[in-house]
Amino acid sequence: MSIIEKKEKNLKLLINKLDSLTLTYSQPTYEIEKIKTEKNEILRQKIKIENKNQELLREHKYLKEKIKRLQLEVKKKMELQNNFNQEIDELSQETENLVTEIEKWQI
Repeated sequence: MSIIEKKEKNLKLLINKLDSLTLTYSQPTYEIEKIKTEKNEILRQKIKIENKNQELLREHKYLKEKIKRLQLEVKKKMELQNNFNQEIDELSQETENLVTEIEKWQI
């Protein structure tokens, strides 16, 4: 169970306790209003935290996809670089062979 789920569970328990308090005890009205206000504030904080969590999850997903794209791009560039180096090596070898052949003909 994640930390957020535990906090949510605890928050729900607290809200239920607050609800039962207002129903079971005969308290002065100002205390009941104070408890209701606190309950509402806790609910607002919960919603705010949930929204922030969703935003972070979206951002995480976006960044994860961006990393994958960048990794693919780097891989492609490395393959191109390797192919280029291989072609350079082949051309260099061909050039050496041609120079050797030319030297043979000059003798």
